[in-house]
Amino acid sequence: MMEKIQITLKRSFIGKKDGQIATAKALGLRKIGQSVVKENNDATKGMVHKIRHMVEVKKID
Repeated sequence: MMEKIQITLKRSFIGKKDGQIATAKALGLRKIGQSVVKENNDATKGMVHKIRHMVEVKKID
């Protein structure tokens, strides 16, 4: 089984690039403080990297 990561939106979409907003929404993040749990694979890592300044990431066992 692949490990999971919890991604929490910490910053507003205001003033962010359209691609960054689209990436956050594709991860399921809509509101500040909202968290989602995703598989820790290359696709998810790439998405998190693109919006790393807007999110907080924790590993889940």
